[in-house]
Amino acid sequence: MAATLSVAASFVGLVGLAPQASASASSDGTHCSVVVERVQPGEKFSQVKSRTCGDYGPCDANGYVLSTGTWWRSISSFNAQVIAEREPHLVRKVILAGTGPAGGPGIDKVPALTIQATLKGALTRQDPKLSLFFTETAGGRQAGRAVLERLKERTQNRDKSVSPMSIRAQLKAVKRWGRQAPSDLSKIHQPVLVASGEDDRMVPSRNTLDLAARLPRGELVPLFPDAGHGGVFQYHDEFVAHALDFLAS
Repeated sequence: MAATLSVAASFVGLVGLAPQASASASSDGTHCSVVVERVQPGEKFSQVKSRTCGDYGPCDANGYVLSTGTWWRSISSFNAQVIAEREPHLVRKVILAGTGPAGGPGIDKVPALTIQATLKGALTRQDPKLSLFFTETAGGRQAGRAVLERLKERTQNRDKSVSPMSIRAQLKAVKRWGRQAPSDLSKIHQPVLVASGEDDRMVPSRNTLDLAARLPRGELVPLFPDAGHGGVFQYHDEFVAHALDFLAS
């Protein structure tokens, strides 16, 4: 049976970053399929069922894909932590990138940082993703511009712009998560791979270290150097290699 890496991308849409993913086939025919699930505004994750059930693996009685691994990034990773605890039968392995636990330091500052970057981008005619997702160094800027160029490669079926209503809802959700009481991560028993850049100003990198330390079966990808919130995009080759090794183990 093919291994499935499910990608949930919601917060990345906040500033227009299209989901990026990769698939790789191994010599024995096992492959990693990538599924992108888009949650609609106002729709709860508990209400989201696979829209292509059966295409990427077996489903349970409720129509959810039973995934070998699930990759969640940023705000989606908040939901992943809850789902892994409350619905453990749905997920066998989890990959969390650029995220942190409930009540993590600095997470509630994301709305302010996002607004500041958006205003700065408008004044300087610079894409706000550069300052939000990448470091201010020459290497960080170069990597950021390279990612922005890659986003242009897909010319058909591109994502629609995120509505102001969705942006407000996402920012509100991030702030609430950052101010919640800390979760009991010891209840998450699935293997979890955790990754981020070493200088994430949106979700401070110490949250990634905290996740890896508190999850009973947490595995930390060494923090990507000279990288921020977009570390998994900046080091996409290395990240995908780690993800495939994790799923195959």
